Amino acid sequence: MGGSAYTLCGDAQALAGERLRKRLQIGFVTALNPMDRRSWSGTFYFMAKALQKHCGDVHCLGPVGTLPRRAGEALWAASWLLLRKNYLYTHSPWLARTYAALLKRKIDRIQLDFLFAAAAAPEIAFLDVSIPIVYSADSTFAVVKDYYPRFTDVLGLSVRQAHHIDGMGARKAALLAYPSEWAAQSAVRDYHVEESRVHVIPYGANLEDPPAREDALRSRTSDECRLLFVGVKWERKGGPIAVETLVKLRAMGIAAQLTVCGCVPPREFQTPGLTVIPFLNKNDPAQRQKLEDLYLASHFLLLPSRSECYGIAFCEANAFGLPVVTTRTGGIPEVVREGRNGFMLPLSAGGPEYAELIARIWGDRSGYSELTRSSRQEFEERLNWDAWATSVGRLLPRVLPRRNTLNDEPS
Repeated sequence: MGGSAYTLCGDAQALAGERLRKRLQIGFVTALNPMDRRSWSGTFYFMAKALQKHCGDVHCLGPVGTLPRRAGEALWAASWLLLRKNYLYTHSPWLARTYAALLKRKIDRIQLDFLFAAAAAPEIAFLDVSIPIVYSADSTFAVVKDYYPRFTDVLGLSVRQAHHIDGMGARKAALLAYPSEWAAQSAVRDYHVEESRVHVIPYGANLEDPPAREDALRSRTSDECRLLFVGVKWERKGGPIAVETLVKLRAMGIAAQLTVCGCVPPREFQTPGLTVIPFLNKNDPAQRQKLEDLYLASHFLLLPSRSECYGIAFCEANAFGLPVVTTRTGGIPEVVREGRNGFMLPLSAGGPEYAELIARIWGDRSGYSELTRSSRQEFEERLNWDAWATSVGRLLPRVLPRRNTLNDEPS
């Protein structure tokens, strides 16, 4: 779904023509299909759904074709094979110009009030349109270069191109909504975007049906301290430190269990108390339910990330009343409020420090119960997509003509 500029996302096809004329018409810009929940771990899908609910009618303009990306992947493979350097084809001028041409054809066929570009700096960098662009991403290239593994060992030419494309895309937007100060400040500092156009609005939990409050806060009575690690990237998410934490807790006499979901640790990390669930597909209802059951049965989300632009998993954990124990790095401090929905340790902290922190919290059962309640409250008040879209909607009058800024029907 979403290949045609005339296709509305979600349930909008059922809307009557009169309502269509009254509500804002939003072009959702991504190179990928936002209705595919595998795209950006489902964040595109939940963004589009929230905008549809609170801001107007969302027209999916992606996907914009697979051939350009396949050509880019071939260039990346050649660069790595010959030079042992990454070529970031997604931020190359030739691909950005191709995206612009393909998107322009779709945009010209439909009347839109504004474009919403989701992590789509390359898609809008060369896009020539007269309507305002609202842009949102969880990072800039400037902050992820040499921070994320896939943005290391980058070809010099590719670094220059990526900075150029990311800067062009950011400066083209009339309004920019980043989920963290870490990313927002970079847009101003590194790409000279006017500060008045940049705003911080936290992202939400990618959950179709969050648990009811009473279910999330139901007592997790257990003598075991159950830790949950959710992530595909074992090293980047701090998997070795999570296992070290488990070992230390058990050595301290605490009956700790660690469930790793989403990846398979190397054999040397096998240890008593460790359970591994290699993969759960959120698109499959049964597997999604199993993941939700894990959240409900656990006591802490333990994710000692080495690098993290934001952390949707933290929002999801809080929806289940699950406090987070993680690292103070990247965009995480925007999600985790110390002592309210989790705790952060320095990047230098290892398993012993994480174990001591968890043991202290676990030893105060009344304090832990209060922590679960405040974790759920953080989800309800700010770490959900309704709150995000409502905040975006409040900013739209700054960039849209006055006659278009209010929908005639309540969201």
